[in-house]
Amino acid sequence: MKEVAKQTMMITEAIMAIEHNPVSWFEIPVSDMARAKTFYETVIQLPLEEHEMNDLQMAWFPMSETGSGAAGSLVKGKMHLPSLAGSLIYFSTPDIESALERVKKMGGNIISTKTGIGEYGFIAFFEDTEGNRIGLHTPPASM
Repeated sequence: MKEVAKQTMMITEAIMAIEHNPVSWFEIPVSDMARAKTFYETVIQLPLEEHEMNDLQMAWFPMSETGSGAAGSLVKGKMHLPSLAGSLIYFSTPDIESALERVKKMGGNIISTKTGIGEYGFIAFFEDTEGNRIGLHTPPASM
């Protein structure tokens, strides 16, 4: 029992020492960059910046060098295949219902509507135009 308490304390201390979120970059695979870029710019209401890197076609989400959270990109390339079963990322939004309306308007599919997750706020899931499962998160009103 003492070993479990010791491990729990070590984990707690490690978490408290973190000054930023541990994820630094994400990539969402796409098969049609123009369609995906338009979809995400409309759904999250932010511009994406197109780049080419080696054999990859990319559209970067806006980022801040000093801000918290992860930066990322849409990516079209041989090793980037859209999937409903892969890793899951969540975009923050102040209004899940409005974001889901934009998803439908842009040709995406709603997987699940706004669902409460207790003290952590609300989540919802959609399938983008490329076939990826993506989450939306709204913190509780008190945050």
